[in-house]
Amino acid sequence: MSLPDLNLLITLDVLLAEGNVSRAANRLHLSPSAMSRSLTRLRDAMGDPLLVRAGRGLVPTPRALKLRDQVGRIVQEATEVLRPEEQLNFKDLVRTFTLRSSEGFVENFGPELIARVAEKAPGVRLFFVQKPNKDSAPLREGLVDLETGIVERTTAPELRVQALFRDRSIGVVRAGHSLSQGAITPERYADGQHISVSRQGLDKGPIDEALSELGLVRKIVTVVAGFSTALSLARASDMIASVPGRHTRNLRAGMFSFPLPVNTPEITISMLWHPRMDGDAAHRWIRGCLHDICAAHHGDSASPEELVKE
Repeated sequence: MSLPDLNLLITLDVLLAEGNVSRAANRLHLSPSAMSRSLTRLRDAMGDPLLVRAGRGLVPTPRALKLRDQVGRIVQEATEVLRPEEQLNFKDLVRTFTLRSSEGFVENFGPELIARVAEKAPGVRLFFVQKPNKDSAPLREGLVDLETGIVERTTAPELRVQALFRDRSIGVVRAGHSLSQGAITPERYADGQHISVSRQGLDKGPIDEALSELGLVRKIVTVVAGFSTALSLARASDMIASVPGRHTRNLRAGMFSFPLPVNTPEITISMLWHPRMDGDAAHRWIRGCLHDICAAHHGDSASPEELVKE
């Protein structure tokens, strides 16, 4: 079955509004003969004469009268769809954005983001959800509007990415822990009891690789899935948590933080979204809010010394 020529809807709308072939032709910048041919196509497609002669003019048939308002509404809605999006009216904007992130991100950046959104667009709500895995399906399926994290080889290639800040791991222990006194050497660090953070349950990572180059092995006594859990355990024990410094700034308040005594790779925290949201003005605005908030707190540098002071 062939698709109908939807351009005929525009022709029908103008013909029904003008009730005259010549005037309708002028409005659409067509010749009268071209408009007459279009009217013939409409009659064939719809099985109705639509406009019939009455004296020197044309009058609509009952079918045409019945369709006039509907056709006008359809053409108007289609025209609105094809127009560039108008400037956002933030005071009237009503929308919920779902943001997916790892533990610590909301605690650090959520309060300021919520306050900025509430001030500018009081009808907008933010729904924060945890990130249990790196599956890109929620972004593809529209279940999540925006996500933060590290871009990896498993990240869906079609996703849009914008860097937010750079980070690296630091060590964190409870106040009064033995490591809070004196120089922290690789040996002292490795000799402690360690908490590993891994959603996959892994107990080895870049820190262990760096220690192995020095002939050292740290003892992993427990593996947890999130940063807040690791810091809670470290706060209540003599265990050592190694977590991203900027990502966990607020979570480790009141604890002793220190640069790791081994070199570990720097990581880049980015925001990710599906390309279908590129042209959405409200989505662009919320992305800009998040980017500006992260940029205001963090420059490009992520030295361990700066991280433990933040």
